[in-house]
Amino acid sequence: MIRFLPLLAAVLATTVTTVWAADPAPPAKADPAKGQQIVSTVCVACHTADGNSVIPNNPKLAGQHPEYLLKQMKNFKGEGGKPPERANPIMNAMIAAYTEDQMRDIAAYLSEQKLKPETSKNPETVEYGRKLFRAGDQAKGLPACAACHGPSGSGIPGQYPRIAGQFIEYTELQLKSFRAGERANDPNKMMRMVAIKMTDAEIKAVSDYVAGLR
Repeated sequence: MIRFLPLLAAVLATTVTTVWAADPAPPAKADPAKGQQIVSTVCVACHTADGNSVIPNNPKLAGQHPEYLLKQMKNFKGEGGKPPERANPIMNAMIAAYTEDQMRDIAAYLSEQKLKPETSKNPETVEYGRKLFRAGDQAKGLPACAACHGPSGSGIPGQYPRIAGQFIEYTELQLKSFRAGERANDPNKMMRMVAIKMTDAEIKAVSDYVAGLR
């Protein structure tokens, strides 16, 4: 039995080495400088050079969590012959040529930029929007937005995006898209299950309130 131990040890060592060698290499560290080059030449037309879009239908990306930005870019790009998880003719075409490492660079650069936030515009609904954002509506099973996005709308890195200071129009459009099922890249249908319980008036009030969060 003892004479077989060296042979067994050699086999196990070879097996372990083989397993570790088969593990995928860790992703390359993001390079914000490379991301800036792409943003300043390609993304600038819609989101500006620092990610602070001035067009309400194009979201502000400055200061957004890099994990969220990367996920959205990957969702815009169809992989393995499959259609993109997030359909948008402009973004689907724009992101198609970029590798995941390049997307990671873009996300790193934009996340480092300082957000120039929007402001609430309708004082008549701010309190209503605040109530929905912070407490939801238990009567119809509508959860509080703050439960995932935080009381200040800053989100949670790696899980939920920052929504504070975003364009009213963009937030409203996304909530309606989730409600209609036109946007379906939310994990476990979380946003679709929330938005489907919201009326147009509630969506507008929350979107307006979120724009003023800091």
